[in-house]
Amino acid sequence: MRLVLLGAPGSGKGTQAARLKEHLQVPHISTGDLLRAEVAAGSPLGLAAKEVMARGELVSDAILLGMLEDRFARPDTARGFILDGYPRNLAQADALDGLLERIGQPFDYAVQLEVPTELLVERIAGRAKAEGRADDSPESVRTRLQVYDSATAPVIEYYRQHGQLTVVDGVGTLDEVFNRIIEAIAPERPVG
Repeated sequence: MRLVLLGAPGSGKGTQAARLKEHLQVPHISTGDLLRAEVAAGSPLGLAAKEVMARGELVSDAILLGMLEDRFARPDTARGFILDGYPRNLAQADALDGLLERIGQPFDYAVQLEVPTELLVERIAGRAKAEGRADDSPESVRTRLQVYDSATAPVIEYYRQHGQLTVVDGVGTLDEVFNRIIEAIAPERPVG
């Protein structure tokens, strides 16, 4: 099973990805974690990314795609993967599709966790308070969510047009949301 998880900050992607990893027995690939690991390992792509980040710039799509290609070549992805944090825009979605087609591993579903904005603001503000962070005011969170929505709306539509989008209600207990995801992507593999 090859999944792309989509959802705004605070939608529960990371939490659900960890649960899906165990249930589906495939790796959870977070582009943020992958980037940090490549930089720490000093790989050629990691060194290139480190240089870009040292200049205060965003790591290019080409570097991220190269890291993903290297990651997808590892044996643990043969049965699938859960991709979290990528793609974030239409160019990345198109590049990812091209990469997966080239390596013969097209993904099965793009799963969008849908959560109302006000609940996302509440979740992020609660998380910021618990972590002692003052930078996540409700206003700044709303701005981040607007930026996310404008960047990912085309990605969501892209996957909808390709018949790969599955929208899941992200409101409820962890188990309720997890069960909804499993019912949507693998009804033949019930939970339990």
